[in-house]
Amino acid sequence: MDTTLTNLLDLDPAQLIAYCAELGEKPFRAKQLQRWIHQFGAADFDSMTDLAKSLRDKLKTRAEVRAPAVISDHTSSDGTRKWLVDVGNGNAVETVYIPEDNRGTLCISTQAGCAVNCRFCSTGKQGFNRNLTVGEIIGQLWMAEFELRRTKGIEPGPKGERQITNVVMMGMGEPLLNFEPTVTALKLMLDDNAYGLSRRRVTLSTSGVVPMMDKLSQEVPVALAVSLHASNDALRDGLVPLNKKYPLKELLAACKRYLEFAPRDFITFEYCMLDGFNDSDEHARELVALVQDRQHGVNCKFNLIPFNPFPESGLFRSKNPRIKAFAQILMDAGIVTTIRKTRGDDIDAACGQLAGEVQDRTRVQERMEKMAEYQQKFGANFGKIVEIRS
Repeated sequence: MDTTLTNLLDLDPAQLIAYCAELGEKPFRAKQLQRWIHQFGAADFDSMTDLAKSLRDKLKTRAEVRAPAVISDHTSSDGTRKWLVDVGNGNAVETVYIPEDNRGTLCISTQAGCAVNCRFCSTGKQGFNRNLTVGEIIGQLWMAEFELRRTKGIEPGPKGERQITNVVMMGMGEPLLNFEPTVTALKLMLDDNAYGLSRRRVTLSTSGVVPMMDKLSQEVPVALAVSLHASNDALRDGLVPLNKKYPLKELLAACKRYLEFAPRDFITFEYCMLDGFNDSDEHARELVALVQDRQHGVNCKFNLIPFNPFPESGLFRSKNPRIKAFAQILMDAGIVTTIRKTRGDDIDAACGQLAGEVQDRTRVQERMEKMAEYQQKFGANFGKIVEIRS
């Protein structure tokens, strides 16, 4: 006899209605159930007092509400809170809450590890293990919202003050390479019987998976952030390997198409500031020309991100005066530009630092150690593309 329980966190609103129909229940029961789970944080069916006892009895033998278990919980000196959550088979991912005066932002992971392997991101250096399920993605929001309420003594339910007002899909992984579970989780975030977030307050960050950007625009067009990080294809090829498949002209064209459906009238371009690598005045002017090109340009804002160094990258953070000078060139061209304040550095929760504990099924760490060995033996440029200036 199959005793596998259905995790109700895996079901979006339409799927929950279908599930209740299988149990012989009417659609309004699904809405009640959804409110108990996502607005009250209830996991015990007996506590769902307005459900018929017969339905509660059915659910106790067939279903569960199970978010990933919390392995560790750390709070930074600046109030940033990072949870390490268990996603099974020796893998863990990280979820980060960033409190501000007028909002609380949760940064959610969508994969255990990442296959994109951007040079400046520590997550990609440990390889890729697997995609997260819907329950593991939305479960991070479910866990964080009600844990924050418990910590502050705020009651669950719509009357209690919502702690998480904004969600960014910017944690571990490339969300658009785990498309269906990510979209299902997004639908739950937006549903009024669940978290009721505005599309403007949910942002998905992508390194530029062009076909999936188009698909997202048709299914659940939330605010979009694109990891740009370079002003030309040659530079971006070395930072974001995906650029070799979807170069800048294709990426910007996809951004323009997305804007037709987006809740905001601009795309946010994220740009990690790397000392002596992509941070010159020339790079800034090249960016201006790129995004303001008559044929390929796109309405955008820039978010400049001070790099959080880690040894394997071989890269360093741009100096503050250089970042400000770079930003000034963009602003002088009429482009809205912000410089991200680094948060949670002391608990490795800052941008690009989410590494978790992921089994390296792609053996990236082993290959990097071998490369370091060869570079020591044959010179620092072994295995690197060296530009020879004429």
